[in-house]
Amino acid sequence: MMQIATVILLILVILSAIIMTVRKFRRGGGCCGEHEAEIKIKRKRIRRKDYPFRMEFRIHGMTCINCAHRVDSALNAIDGIHARVDLNSGKAKIYSQQPPDETLLFSVTAKAGYTAEKL
Repeated sequence: MMQIATVILLILVILSAIIMTVRKFRRGGGCCGEHEAEIKIKRKRIRRKDYPFRMEFRIHGMTCINCAHRVDSALNAIDGIHARVDLNSGKAKIYSQQPPDETLLFSVTAKAGYTAEKL
């Protein structure tokens, strides 16, 4: 009787591992979408004189180009903001039409899954 219970438990553990593995491959794995194609960002050209305010801050937690694109997209979704995120330096350069709201920029970065700090 004990052997049957052990075999059933082992089968359940193996089935659970198979199901979780299949789900991971279907959805893409990791925080960065390692099974997805690299995200390409199409940037529109801006006139720097239309964005007179500038700010720069450090972003922690980015490990790949998709991380940087995720933060870049989140910041550029804010009206009046043009952002450039650089993975190598771990920094975001912000160009804005109005004085930038640091709290808003940091909260948007946090919602994207990363932490930001002043330079």
